[in-house]
Amino acid sequence: MFGRKKKSAPAKLSFDPGTQKAVLRCSICNREQVAGFKDLRTGRFTEVCLIRNSQELEAFKKQYGVIEITKEY
Repeated sequence: MFGRKKKSAPAKLSFDPGTQKAVLRCSICNREQVAGFKDLRTGRFTEVCLIRNSQELEAFKKQYGVIEITKEY
């Protein structure tokens, strides 16, 4: 009777190594890590996903073809 909306999978963002770099933002306080992309010209960070363990980090790297990821605190 009352239809629920289906949750769709998040769309895959495009990653251009010429204009962006892969970054892992790390919080010193609570050890939270967020993977995303930083625009090299503007410095704007685009959050992609929360990283809770090494398997999630490897899945992020594989999904976007990232070989090296830098950490920012």
